[in-house]
Amino acid sequence: MTKLSVNINKIATLRNSRGGDVPNVVEFAKDVQRFGAEGVTIHPRPDERHIKYQDARDLKPEVYTEYNIEGNPIESFVYLVLEVKPTQVTLVPDAVDAITSNAGWDTIKHKDFLVDVIKEFQSNDIRTSIFVDPVLKQIEGAKETGTDRIELYTEAFAHQHNIGNKDAVKPYAESAELANSLGLGINAGHDLSLDNIKFFKENIPDLLEVSIGHALIAESLYLGVENVIQMYLHKLK
Repeated sequence: MTKLSVNINKIATLRNSRGGDVPNVVEFAKDVQRFGAEGVTIHPRPDERHIKYQDARDLKPEVYTEYNIEGNPIESFVYLVLEVKPTQVTLVPDAVDAITSNAGWDTIKHKDFLVDVIKEFQSNDIRTSIFVDPVLKQIEGAKETGTDRIELYTEAFAHQHNIGNKDAVKPYAESAELANSLGLGINAGHDLSLDNIKFFKENIPDLLEVSIGHALIAESLYLGVENVIQMYLHKLK
């Protein structure tokens, strides 16, 4: 079964909008695990507009499933990850002013940089994953960096699926097949939802993990967090 990791950034966004500590991100992380989620994901950014660096530290003793920290490996991020030592670090090339992640790595252009960063994390027993577009040459480039896994950037699939284009999953399936042949683990994330997750899962061979935040939190406003997590788990079987 594909693991569900819940991205809790939106909970931090809501908290920060009023100041204080409501809702509490640590308590929410504990709850989603209790409700069946198999991982917790955070994506701290340099301006700390949602998840703060201190949140990453506070969550460490409370995440007993997989702990995944995403982000652009600038110096402060690298130091944070090495301090916290999560289960997995997902490297994302987002710009400082990006509203959300909007592109995968050019694994060929940035190979040397990625090799060095990945070695640093792996030497500290932190599994590494690289955020990539479903482009075969980029999958091949990811293999050359030494990463353990890739995370397929699924925004394009989600958009096309929403307008009825089922063929949009094909480049993701081809990328997954290549990744499998190269010995790379496969994660996926961005705009996956209850509407598209089952179809995506069924078409991606050996999908290990999905990271879902925005849609899951939005769906939970109507259906409840515990119920929504169970719905995702059912669709990911």
